[in-house]
Amino acid sequence: MSKPEASIYTRYLPSVTPDPQYTGSAYWLITHSGKLLILESSEQTALPLLPSLDSLDAAPARTLYLGSFAGMPCFAAEVPADTPEPAGMAFRPLRNLYDVLDEDAFHLAGRALQLLAWDETHQFCGKCGTATVLSGTEHARSCPACGQLFYPRLAPAVITAILKDGRILLAHAPHFPDNMYGLIAGFVEPGETLEDCVAREIREEVGITVKNITYFGSQQWPFPNSLMVGFLAEYESGEISVDGIELDHAAWFSPDSLPNIPPRVSIARKIIDWYVEQHS
Repeated sequence: MSKPEASIYTRYLPSVTPDPQYTGSAYWLITHSGKLLILESSEQTALPLLPSLDSLDAAPARTLYLGSFAGMPCFAAEVPADTPEPAGMAFRPLRNLYDVLDEDAFHLAGRALQLLAWDETHQFCGKCGTATVLSGTEHARSCPACGQLFYPRLAPAVITAILKDGRILLAHAPHFPDNMYGLIAGFVEPGETLEDCVAREIREEVGITVKNITYFGSQQWPFPNSLMVGFLAEYESGEISVDGIELDHAAWFSPDSLPNIPPRVSIARKIIDWYVEQHS
């Protein structure tokens, strides 16, 4: 089984505090509304390398140091939604940049969006209401009054390919665009193992039971803070039955008769591509 995702750490070294003596340019991951500011030309699409944020006609709402990327410091910054695009740059939805940015730059951008979203929603202590402050030693916000620590939120979810006699179960949800079909997925609930969640979501969404649940791979999914954990499972028993709310149709498909499936940005597509390679 091929590894579904490249590592974020090929060129990135995480850190919390920048070198106070450094005065050169840095990579800036500048975002608003789920969009990332990129250098865009006919020759390249890349993360901006800037001496400062002076080129932007806006003050950032928050700025976080991420560490170093390709040997250069890198920062994440959130700016207002009406920030003008500097010459030669454009704000683009992160979802659209997977096949445009190189993979480790895309994962770093996902990290930036997740950390900025966490920082925005943890400005005040959920225990006593006091304004929180950034930790100087780790990515955390602490309450100076009661000492409560708040770490970046991560929401684990499972996504599973169910196989039966060489066919794969694919399902359609009412909100899927372009009549797209995908895999069964859902968030892990308190008290569950990942395997528990796989079995429950499949039972709830398509009414069947599975066996031999095995791990496939994982993918960070920064929309805004998920970790997608992929699995394979074998059909055991039951007939397909959808609830008509979360899903409106599900069926078994063979490799040569697949419907419209998710784009390559997703682990769902990576699992489906693996299935096609194995069963064609």
